[in-house]
Amino acid sequence: MQRTLAILFAASLSFIVLFPNPSGAQTRKRSTSTKTTRTTTPPPKTAEVTRAGAARVAEEIKRMTKFIYLLGGVAKGLEGVDDAAKRNEASPAVLEQTQKSKQTVRASIQTLREGLDKLETDFRATPELQRYYISLAGVAQGAATAEDLAAQNKFDQAGRSLLSVINRLTDVLLGMR
Repeated sequence: MQRTLAILFAASLSFIVLFPNPSGAQTRKRSTSTKTTRTTTPPPKTAEVTRAGAARVAEEIKRMTKFIYLLGGVAKGLEGVDDAAKRNEASPAVLEQTQKSKQTVRASIQTLREGLDKLETDFRATPELQRYYISLAGVAQGAATAEDLAAQNKFDQAGRSLLSVINRLTDVLLGMR
């Protein structure tokens, strides 16, 4: 019996030596300044990242919808001035103002395209949003097509191209819910 206890004691002692319990090794807490000043944030949850991505897509839809609403009226005015210029009925001041307006529209479309490029890049780079990137890929190209059409003074067609971009963004948003 004593021999069995001695073997058990030796086995348990070797078990403790070979497999120490790290949580029981320290009995008092240490406090260091680095632990108290360091702030760690837990990794963002997939649902939160998806919600933030959906909010960004919705914001792009709002920006583009507002732009297209304004573009409709401006495009009609620009077409009217271009028709008047062909008939030599437009004053030089009106033609100059029209050229400034065209440049403003082109710059606005370029800004929209840059925003869509950033959106695509962010979706591609964020692991939680990569599955939605497949549907989102190419929307910046649609805006680039609108930019090219605006450079050719085809503002109505540029607006139609942007409408197709909005449709794709809406599909992405629906897929994210």
